[in-house]
Amino acid sequence: MKFTAQQIAGILEGDVVGNPDVEVSKLSKIEEGFEGSLTFLANPKYTNYIYTTNASVTIVNKSFVAENEIKTTLIKVEDAYEAFSKLLEYYNQVKNNKEGIESPVYISDSARYGESIYLGAFAYIGENVVIGDHVKIFPNAYIGDNVTIDDNTSVFSGAKIYSETIIGKNCVIHSGAIIGADGFGFAPNGNGVYKKVPQIGNVILEDFVDVGAATTIDRATLGSTIIRKGVKLDNQIQIAHNVEIGKNTVIAAQTGIAGSTKIGENCQIGGQVGIVGHITIGNNVKIQAQSGIGRHVKDNEVLQGSPAIPYGDYNKSYVHFKNLPTIVKNINDLEKNKWE
Repeated sequence: MKFTAQQIAGILEGDVVGNPDVEVSKLSKIEEGFEGSLTFLANPKYTNYIYTTNASVTIVNKSFVAENEIKTTLIKVEDAYEAFSKLLEYYNQVKNNKEGIESPVYISDSARYGESIYLGAFAYIGENVVIGDHVKIFPNAYIGDNVTIDDNTSVFSGAKIYSETIIGKNCVIHSGAIIGADGFGFAPNGNGVYKKVPQIGNVILEDFVDVGAATTIDRATLGSTIIRKGVKLDNQIQIAHNVEIGKNTVIAAQTGIAGSTKIGENCQIGGQVGIVGHITIGNNVKIQAQSGIGRHVKDNEVLQGSPAIPYGDYNKSYVHFKNLPTIVKNINDLEKNKWE
């Protein structure tokens, strides 16, 4: 698919400097640009590459002024990075702009669906499912009984949505994600054998939630596991039963959150973080990668370590930890000299 510089400028509300009819069909890094590709310049440290790049079109800030001759056509915008992101989003929309029902698929007679949907081959749509307008369900996806999926949501190949799950508008569920599997609930009997506790709740995803590939979100024992509006989940995250994650919180890969923990709004949680169950984490909290959270966390805290401590304290402690062999040797020398 090819676009001219003028067409791209129209999408981005930018101004063309150079040949408005030059065509591009691929994207590239500015230092690896080639003829027929589109790139961008946002970070000043890459400015020298704009004079050598072979990219046909480069998106730049309006403040950019060329100090040497350039051969790439420029599209000047207010914010080059934001504009390039917008273009990527537009490209994805065009690429995934599928409609229609492929064959074979299974659609229950009791299921209802809206306009301009896409159902890929071998998708399964269970009893009493409700699917909104412009929803895309890619091949081999499973949608269980009584699931609701609202407008403009995409469920990619191989995702599994268990029964009773409610998914809002403009959500993205990536391949291999499993939403609504049983929470980890077992109770020991008198003989030391663990008996399963039925998990009869559900999962609710509000609008604009992204769920990464192979991420799992367990249904509640009772009530709901809730992922609030605008939450972004990376790949391979485990969210246990009855967890609640507040609006616009982002969580990186391989984080595990145990049952009934409540996480506030606008939090940033790094990769491989472990969070125990039945605690509350406040709003605007930042947790560094590989931290272990075993206590309640107040608003605006920044934590690192396992068990986690305030970020500044962790860095100060780590300086001493790196020097621990020297410190121990000095103490031993002092003790030795004391008795000589």
